[in-house]
Amino acid sequence: MNSIRIMHRIPFRQWRSISRCASLQQEVTEAISPLTIPPPDGVDKPVSAKIEKIVSEITNLSLLEVSELSQVLKKRLNLPDAPVMPMGGFAMAAPATEEEEAAPKAVKTSFTVKLTKFDEKQKVALIKEVKGLLEGFNLVQAKKFVESAPTVVKADISKDEAEKLKEALTKVGAEIEID
Repeated sequence: MNSIRIMHRIPFRQWRSISRCASLQQEVTEAISPLTIPPPDGVDKPVSAKIEKIVSEITNLSLLEVSELSQVLKKRLNLPDAPVMPMGGFAMAAPATEEEEAAPKAVKTSFTVKLTKFDEKQKVALIKEVKGLLEGFNLVQAKKFVESAPTVVKADISKDEAEKLKEALTKVGAEIEID
C-alpha cells in the first residue's frame, strides 16, 4: 500500500527518467559477459564443439587421406614444407640441395706465411732479410726467430703480400708455405 502512495507522489517526468535508468542498467548487465575462470595448469582447456567435431572427423581418416589433407592445407594456407623433427628432439642435418652445391666456395682473403726450413749456408742472409721484412726485429730477435723454424712469419695478410714475402725469403734460402 505504501508503494502506491509513493507512486502517486512522483511526477510523470521522474517516472520516465527512472524508466530510462532501469533500461540502461538492463542493457549494461546484458552487455557485460560473465567472466570465465581459466582452467588450472594440469587440466586440459575446454574445446569448442566445432573443433571437437573436426578432430573426430580427422581421427577417422586413413593415413593416405591424412596425407592428402596435409598437402591441401599446405597449399591453401601457403605453408612451407617443414622437416619433421625426430622423437629424440635432435634436429637432423638437412641434405644439401642443388642450390647449395652450386654456390661457389668462399674465397680465402687472409693468408698465413710459415717458415718451414732454411738452408744453413744462407742463414746469415736469411736473418738479415727477416730483420728487414718484419717490423720491430733486431738482429738477435731475427736470429732466434729463424732458428725456431718451423714458425709463422706473418698471419692474416693478403695474397699479394704473402706472395711477395714468400718470394723474398725463398731467394735467401728459406722454404715457405702459404696457408
